[in-house]
Amino acid sequence: MYDGLADWEIGYVTAGLNNPAFQRAPGTFRVRTVAETAGEVTTMGGLRVAPELTLDQADVQGAALLVLPGADSWLEGGHPGFADAATARLAAGGAVAAICGATVGLAGAGLLDDRDHTGNAPEQLAMAAGYAGQGRFRPDRAVLDRGLVTAGGASPLEFAREVFRVLDAYEPDVLEAWYQLYATGDPQWFGALMAAVGE
Repeated sequence: MYDGLADWEIGYVTAGLNNPAFQRAPGTFRVRTVAETAGEVTTMGGLRVAPELTLDQADVQGAALLVLPGADSWLEGGHPGFADAATARLAAGGAVAAICGATVGLAGAGLLDDRDHTGNAPEQLAMAAGYAGQGRFRPDRAVLDRGLVTAGGASPLEFAREVFRVLDAYEPDVLEAWYQLYATGDPQWFGALMAAVGE
């Protein structure tokens, strides 16, 4: 959590992990909010959130996933503590998910140089000093490569799908039906989702 975070980019992720309804093992996940310092943060949408933990208090390495929402502050070199935490997690084989501006922060930390990835645009990632991953950029809505999920800010649904995939949160047929329901709005996928979860 940080001031100016783009709340809509992580909405599907947080709701999906906090709601056990479709999960493979209900109750496995609990979302914890972590900030670099204590005190409320104000999201881009104007919501005021009191984080549960500061970064130095959180067991970031022991978590199932580190989720980094976008914020304009990433473009200004902000959040080195979170970039360091992502570096340590990926080096240890852990999972990290970054969307929108957070991909620029990871690009600046060198984490996109040897992994397939995406973001808002290759030109935006090129703004990060030292970024050398231009050849690994993919023009996809979301990309998962060796534990790292990346997405552009216009793809929160696809971002969530890859997060759920990396966490193995849903059975494959449940995940597909869930994604198609929200991507298309076609009621047939609601029936497919209910059938997939046995309701």
